[in-house]
Amino acid sequence: MNIQQRTLWIKQKAAALGFVSAGISKAEFMEPEARNLEAWLNQNFQGKMSYLENHFDKRVDPTKLVPGAKSVISLAYNYYPEKIQKDPKAPKIARYAYGEDYHFVLKHRLKTFLLDIQSTIGAVEGRCFVDSAPVLERDWAKRSGIGWIGKNTLLIHPKKGSYFFLAELIIDLELIPDEPMKDFCGTCTKCIDACPTDAIDESGFVLDGSKCISYLTIELKEAIPDEFKGKMENWAFGCDICQEVCPWNRFSRTHQEPAFEPKDGFLEMKEEDWQEITEEVFQRIFKKSAVKRTKYEGLKRNLNFLEK
Repeated sequence: MNIQQRTLWIKQKAAALGFVSAGISKAEFMEPEARNLEAWLNQNFQGKMSYLENHFDKRVDPTKLVPGAKSVISLAYNYYPEKIQKDPKAPKIARYAYGEDYHFVLKHRLKTFLLDIQSTIGAVEGRCFVDSAPVLERDWAKRSGIGWIGKNTLLIHPKKGSYFFLAELIIDLELIPDEPMKDFCGTCTKCIDACPTDAIDESGFVLDGSKCISYLTIELKEAIPDEFKGKMENWAFGCDICQEVCPWNRFSRTHQEPAFEPKDGFLEMKEEDWQEITEEVFQRIFKKSAVKRTKYEGLKRNLNFLEK
């Protein structure tokens, strides 16, 4: 296959594997993104997520992660659920965590993808990434043209919204890169106005991670600061507020991934069920779920904080 045929085949294969978008970037040093990341870290917007300070050189240069890398394939995988939690008073769980942990679901697909590339195209070396390595996923996705980074700092597609996971294949195969997409946020400030903890900069496009409800309920391992009492809007794990208010998510469509279906009984849990949740119920409802990241003790901490 020539370079055009390889590029087309890879995009078709991505679609066959269930990815809703696939775009390609040239693997190179990310100069403007490196400056932006440095400025973000200097303002301590990472909070207690000290791991974001590590491997700076690898975050901004994929050739240091994959020697000889020539292309970054950015992929999007839909997780928008058909139904949400029934009790409006129940503590809320972010939609991405309704089913099985996406890290494992997508890693399996990516490994299949890489093996298919190798068996069809030839001796191609590379690595798979799903939100678990020093890769600037949204920046690569933006470069590849599968969306723009919105004022809420999430990747948005004008026909698919933002309820999707991002993943990458970084490979030593030359492909035709795509062009970035235009920013369609315009003058809209719905996400900025809706964020109850003021985590999004008043001009948008910058997130103070240390104020984000997702950070407070998942990444932060110590006590949630009292300054956030009464501001969590009943989110016990993660937060979807800036996605819920985004006009582009009116185009979101239900995912087709069986692994992302919630466990029986989860959506029906009432407010009192959450207040009385035992570790046994936690282990059953959230088996293989991303919610396991916070552990039972962490979820109880969040629930208790909401009750105060």
